[in-house]
Amino acid sequence: MPLDPQALEVINLVIKSGRPAYNTLSPKEARQLFRETRPASTPTPAEIGPVKNLSADGPGGPIPLRLYRPAGVAASTALPVLVYYHGGGWVIGDLDTHDVQCRQITAEAGIAVVAVDYRLAPEHKFPAAIDDAWAATRWVVAQAPELGIDPSRLAVGGDSAGGNLAAVVALMARDAGGPAIALQVLAYPVTDVGAESKSYGDFADGYMLTRDGMRWFTNHYLKSPAEATDWRASPLRAKSLAGVANALVITAGFDPLRDEGAAYAARLTDAGVQVDYINYGGMIHGFMPMGKLIATGNRATSHVAASLRQALR
Repeated sequence: MPLDPQALEVINLVIKSGRPAYNTLSPKEARQLFRETRPASTPTPAEIGPVKNLSADGPGGPIPLRLYRPAGVAASTALPVLVYYHGGGWVIGDLDTHDVQCRQITAEAGIAVVAVDYRLAPEHKFPAAIDDAWAATRWVVAQAPELGIDPSRLAVGGDSAGGNLAAVVALMARDAGGPAIALQVLAYPVTDVGAESKSYGDFADGYMLTRDGMRWFTNHYLKSPAEATDWRASPLRAKSLAGVANALVITAGFDPLRDEGAAYAARLTDAGVQVDYINYGGMIHGFMPMGKLIATGNRATSHVAASLRQALR
């Protein structure tokens, strides 16, 4: 499948803008650039119900969270919930950069969403992000009555590095005997930080996320290259994926991470896990929140919402 014309237009707009590559900036500069440029591609925020900023107890201090509820639902109604971990290479991104995406999912799925503002690298190296993701997920379950959440209808999800965290949390929940997760949503996830698949070479440059960019993110995240063999950094390297939550795995055709996402879906399937795998062939990495400019981003978000409705009904 050729590159989607709308995705190509986004690439051309970035080139024309002269926006520097993240790997040429400091983490602080990259975070600011991501915040400033994000609104240009995100659609109009969906109309939903109340949104509350919260704080969970974490191993490194309080973890900021944001709770979204759909419109027209009584506060006393216990809703199914998606715990969402944002993307950004474990270095950039926050509650605000993924706010519109979380509102879309809340509105279309009719569920609660809790976004997690985990600690970022390089100030907080691996496994700080994972520790926060796991702690936040358990906190949401423990506080479910106060949050208006049904803890028996739980999903986890994220995009890119957030997809990596969701996959790892699903494995941790399996190993800990709970909480029970009905669905893990992995959008163009990082599943092996220690290997560069064929798609790394095929799409090394020119398609938004670059090979050098991924190396920059990974080098900031890990304390040493040896940590890439740890399954908490590279869930594709886990000894077994049997018994983890059912999965929705989404990849993009023109993405360096495409092949490792596909490999993870295949390993889940081989382990007996129910998997819905879809590759949006004409898309680039990070396309889902770009619904203002890329119509397929909205289509993929609707697919996520429909999958959540089904899994959490």
